[in-house]
Amino acid sequence: MREEGSENSIRTKCKAADSRAGKERMANLELLRCVAMMMVVVLHYLGKGGLLPDLTEETLGSVGTAAWLLESFCIVAVNVYMFISGYFLSMSSFKPSRLIRLWLQVWSYSVAAGLLGAVTGVMTETAFDMHFLLTLFLPVSMGHYWFMTSYVFLYLLLPFVGTAASKMTKQQMRIALGFLLFTFCVLKSVLPLRLEMDEQGYNCLWYLCVFLTAAYVRRFCLNGSEEMAGKKKPSKRFSLQKRSCCLGMYVGGCLLIFAGTMLLRTVYLRTGSLGRMLGMCMEYNHLLPFLAAVGLFGVFYTLQIRGKAAAVIQKAAPHTLGVYLLHENLGLRYTWQRWFQAERINSVNSAAAHGSSAIEGVVNLFLWTAIAVICVFVCGILADIVRKGIFHILHRGLLCFRPYRGVIALIKRADEICYCAK
Repeated sequence: MREEGSENSIRTKCKAADSRAGKERMANLELLRCVAMMMVVVLHYLGKGGLLPDLTEETLGSVGTAAWLLESFCIVAVNVYMFISGYFLSMSSFKPSRLIRLWLQVWSYSVAAGLLGAVTGVMTETAFDMHFLLTLFLPVSMGHYWFMTSYVFLYLLLPFVGTAASKMTKQQMRIALGFLLFTFCVLKSVLPLRLEMDEQGYNCLWYLCVFLTAAYVRRFCLNGSEEMAGKKKPSKRFSLQKRSCCLGMYVGGCLLIFAGTMLLRTVYLRTGSLGRMLGMCMEYNHLLPFLAAVGLFGVFYTLQIRGKAAAVIQKAAPHTLGVYLLHENLGLRYTWQRWFQAERINSVNSAAAHGSSAIEGVVNLFLWTAIAVICVFVCGILADIVRKGIFHILHRGLLCFRPYRGVIALIKRADEICYCAK
């Protein structure tokens, strides 16, 4: 009886800790989650819409230059989204039910949107073959969404990585994180060559680096973290507690990304060297996008949002993943950009290079980019609300069957066992 009472007491404390962690999902960080997803849409509109001229071309044009500048300010999106996930996951418990729900969400979008795009003829630049079908039905293993593949694998490692991150001292974590960032971020950022093992941040390993950085920031650098509660307060000199420093870190980092890219392009055009490194400053695991992402996180961390605005943000933010899963589905990935005049803007850029109105082209670029972002974001949010409603109805209906209730009971039991794994 004593052991059972002790176990229940521990479980109660764990649930209380997770409840506090849930309350810390503040509207300001949820707003940042929405902004980061909008930036992701911008990146896919510019890149897959053909609005980013090849950096090897002699002339980029006014629209092309503006597009690369916009790309520089949005390239932090993936790191920001990773950072937010790491900030919350680092202090939460592993739950099999959460992993299953996530997999079902990815699978439903992959299959439904992919088949719909193929059947309706919307899908372009993708062959309807066995590989396509395998990608739809095995989205995580086949890398349908690279970000979700990395996220799922990292979440599977959470019982190990999360426990280590929560138990390490500040000095231990600083040393380990320093070696990780030096190996997978700093080294590729300073060497004038392309490392053969560099995957440009498109893998779980880089996600792990960002995750541990977020865990370090939460534990040792921000007010209100669990590690600092009841102990000495963090130094007010730390830049993430000063909005002006964070804003400068983000804006300055993005301008340096653009300047570095244009500098590498100039060197290439004049010497013909460094051709493989032209886009290096805009890769996720480059030091500049990483620091700029941390700065943007700090800007939003210092914001305070209350009232109706906070309520709207809190309702919309949990559905942002649906925006990504919808517009990056293979059935739509290379098509939706044309619906928002990407081809016409591209032709205007070509005309501008021969004396047509450059200002008109730049205005159209920003205007249609904004329209595309708003439409895709709203449609993605609404689609995920519908998806969640359908899942809820199916869940209620399947509860009538004993085998399904048995599976749910097993999952709940697994959650209870894993609840206090940390």
